[in-house]
Amino acid sequence: MSDPDPQLVAAAGIRARIDTSKPHSARFWNYFVGGKDHYEVDREIGDRIKEIFPGLVDVARTSRHFLGRTVRYLVVDQGIRQFLDIGTGLPTADNTHEVAQRLAPDARIVYVDNDPMVLAHARALLTSTPEGGTAYLDADLYDTDAILKAAAGTLDFSRPVALMILNTLGHVADHDRARALVSRLMDGLPPGSHLVICDGTSTSEGMIAASEAYNSSGAVPYYVRSVEEIGGFFDGLELAEPGIVQVTQWRPEPDGASSGVAVDAYGGVGRKP
Repeated sequence: MSDPDPQLVAAAGIRARIDTSKPHSARFWNYFVGGKDHYEVDREIGDRIKEIFPGLVDVARTSRHFLGRTVRYLVVDQGIRQFLDIGTGLPTADNTHEVAQRLAPDARIVYVDNDPMVLAHARALLTSTPEGGTAYLDADLYDTDAILKAAAGTLDFSRPVALMILNTLGHVADHDRARALVSRLMDGLPPGSHLVICDGTSTSEGMIAASEAYNSSGAVPYYVRSVEEIGGFFDGLELAEPGIVQVTQWRPEPDGASSGVAVDAYGGVGRKP
């Protein structure tokens, strides 16, 4: 298996910022969902974790399906046309803007990440419909004010926005701090906005062992949380049915291949009153 296209990486002028000596969560996740944008160091820890806990592959793939279902719900059932996707990850199939604009060509999406390889690929591959808009911010989750200020250049904050934070908050070690970050972001969005979160959970010994193995690899650590802690991110919001559940159980599609799979990842959708 080859490394990512060096021309694509170099074209964005960011090669010097990419550290290939340690695994990176976006590239590691890309490997698990069948992408091609990862390095040997990412594949090595990925293969090691597959031996420890093969179920993490299911977490990665079903979390991607969860993204698609939640975006469709927001567009079709809630009339949402604006999305702020933080912790974008590397593009694969059915990214947020693709799902949204397939249903509503005028949808506008802002992607936020601080990984140079993610941003290079996003700018090269994630193109918008003529009616809508897609923007990419090089920003850190911890700088919520900068995210909101920059996103306002593309999104209309007088209208509802869907805040998407998938498989990202586990990188924030302190749960109270993670909740504060989510709260500050939601405070900056108008009533009728929605929050979508999913993350890996400490609901099996295998998942805990996989997290520990990943965190010992030299990568930026990812901490799995309890289901109750995931639910805490939605305090003050109106939860959409069926609430905080395994990602495979959130409004599964009748013919969905993963609808019956039990996974150590929980998520939900909440509306700001």
